[in-house]
Amino acid sequence: MDTEAQHPERDRSPLPAAEAPPRPREGGARSRFAVVRGFRGPWDGVPGGGLTLTAVACLLFLLLTTLFVAQPFQIPSSSMEPVLRAGDRVLVNKLAYRFGDEPARGDVVVFDGTERFGEGHFVKRVVGVGGDRVVCCDRDGRLRVNGRAVDESGFLGGDAPSAVPFDVVVPEGKLFLLGDHRAASSDSRDHLGSPGGGMVPVEDVTGRADWIVWPAGRWTGIGRSGAYDGVPAADGTHG
Repeated sequence: MDTEAQHPERDRSPLPAAEAPPRPREGGARSRFAVVRGFRGPWDGVPGGGLTLTAVACLLFLLLTTLFVAQPFQIPSSSMEPVLRAGDRVLVNKLAYRFGDEPARGDVVVFDGTERFGEGHFVKRVVGVGGDRVVCCDRDGRLRVNGRAVDESGFLGGDAPSAVPFDVVVPEGKLFLLGDHRAASSDSRDHLGSPGGGMVPVEDVTGRADWIVWPAGRWTGIGRSGAYDGVPAADGTHG
């Protein structure tokens, strides 16, 4: 029975649009499809469902960021002192070499050394790139790259460039990597006689260490050292 028709005396002021009931079809019967109800999601009715969904979205965002954009790493040893100290957390830019750029001399990079250095990831400085001839040490005790002496005193912290002499040519697509604390670093020098000659393939590089993000008092950019700016390219040109 149409109850609306039986009570003409009630207040017939229109309801707000959001509360107005559906208009009946001709003949008084209401359409089953007159009201479009809001979609009922999987979290409806779950206590804290909205908060849970937000937390999941944040975790997903963090996961995608870590996989493709930037990833934090903790420095486990003193091999990169004084620039990086044991316990520092660094943020590694995983996009630095994704769009055509490649690691350059002076960059501090994190790489997967499982097949060449040992289990896990390592952080070292790029000293030689594909085609470079890296020699240590000259008569003045300096590292030479493509015939040019390099003043590394700005980040060696008093260490000699190397107590172990070497003369290597870096194959194309590979990197020659050294720690800044040369006396305490196991790096490309220690694997010269191993398969691959201590060289690390560019594709094994996870990214460039751009920032120290923890401890809070150590927050700073790392940046590329300018010590190698004057080094000519392997073909003798200046890059």
